[in-house]
Amino acid sequence: MVETKKRNDDESIGRFVLDIIIMFAILMGIYYFIFSFFLSNETVSGPSMQPTFENGDRLIAVRHFTPKRNDIVILKAPDQKGALYIKRIIGTPGDMVTSKNDKLYINGKQIAEPYLNNGYQRKSHKLGELYTNNFTLKKRVPKDSYFVMGDHRDVSKDSRYFGFVKRSALVGRVVFRYWPFTQWKTFLSMKFQKILFFITI
Repeated sequence: MVETKKRNDDESIGRFVLDIIIMFAILMGIYYFIFSFFLSNETVSGPSMQPTFENGDRLIAVRHFTPKRNDIVILKAPDQKGALYIKRIIGTPGDMVTSKNDKLYINGKQIAEPYLNNGYQRKSHKLGELYTNNFTLKKRVPKDSYFVMGDHRDVSKDSRYFGFVKRSALVGRVVFRYWPFTQWKTFLSMKFQKILFFITI
């Protein structure tokens, strides 16, 4: 009787451990599937997107998206094999982009850049310098291509230097910063934010 109870207890513990292992394997499989086909986990390296992102920030990006102006994207570096850059989409196909006296113009219309209202820009202006060097594209952004820039304009290596970026080089759109924990933030379009709002109410 005692031996039977002990054997049953051993079998229960064994089943419990096996269930835990199976559950862990299933969860890891789901994680791998999601982050292989739908999401990517990225780490910011360098100062080119300050102050929006700092070196070491950890982000989640979606792999399948329709690029739009002001999207923050992860892209294959055109000038460094195997590297990834993080930049902001400024010009979309057909756009003519101009920056003059730290004002951005798309197709002749001035575009607000609230993300540039920061200490780095103010420091440049205090020194009598431009935060974004004056430029005008020689041609419109080609079909299926994008013009990207970093938010820290005076240090960012971007489309002003390596040219337009093909759609195929855009590997993800940043939607969430989860590290540091004190700096959690979503980077979703207004349309997606409204969808989430209605889902949660």
